[in-house]
Amino acid sequence: MNMLSTSVNECFSGRVANTTRSAEIAKVLLVEILRGQFRVGERLPSERDLAARFRSGRGAVREALSQIEQLRLIEINPGGARIKSVRDSSIAVLGPLLALDESPNALLVDQFLETFSVLTQLSGRRAISAMSTDQQHALLKRLEEMTDRFATGELGQDELHAFLESLGEISNNLVVRLIGNDLRTQLFERMIFKGRETTLNKNYHLQLLKGMRDGIESRDGNLFSKSLEEYFEELRVGVFQLLDSEIVGESNVL
Repeated sequence: MNMLSTSVNECFSGRVANTTRSAEIAKVLLVEILRGQFRVGERLPSERDLAARFRSGRGAVREALSQIEQLRLIEINPGGARIKSVRDSSIAVLGPLLALDESPNALLVDQFLETFSVLTQLSGRRAISAMSTDQQHALLKRLEEMTDRFATGELGQDELHAFLESLGEISNNLVVRLIGNDLRTQLFERMIFKGRETTLNKNYHLQLLKGMRDGIESRDGNLFSKSLEEYFEELRVGVFQLLDSEIVGESNVL
């Protein structure tokens, strides 16, 4: 499980102690569940059987199952643990889903960006109307960093992350920010765009970034939100094509 186990290990960082035996067991079972090795409603092997399989104590197995239950991927009852649908699980499962393969699932990333776009537009409109002069200057600086990075041929994941964090801080909508924080963490901790050359239309992309800058400078929330919406639409197309081509390339090699 070399590369795969490393990816899933990263998904658990900050949530469970990676050095514990229970975390190791949880990682293996999590991958198997997400890979569809168990059907929805199917019962997992008993604690005793799992303990024998992993050559571990039943306490470690019980803790591992509890960790997976927190993701709402299983339901633990007196008769044992049963598999639940991924569709009914926690938002925290998105990170592990993205880490299943070397190249993240293009459709899943597209859904991420679509949802995140809506939340960011809401934050953006509120931020533009509420920002102080200092915050306005800070946003413009973040946007300039995004533009400079894009000019080098990269999507600028770190710069985009910092810009979106600043928007969330200024907008001061707790519910939107909490949801956005979780989505942003799940997406950007996977380093999906890092080091990948962009396939986006450079001139059009720079035009959208300029529209965002104009919206910030003029404090025009509608202009900023519209430019941000188009920015994410362009990003969705480019990232989908990029990741989809990587998957096709891997398939051709095999």
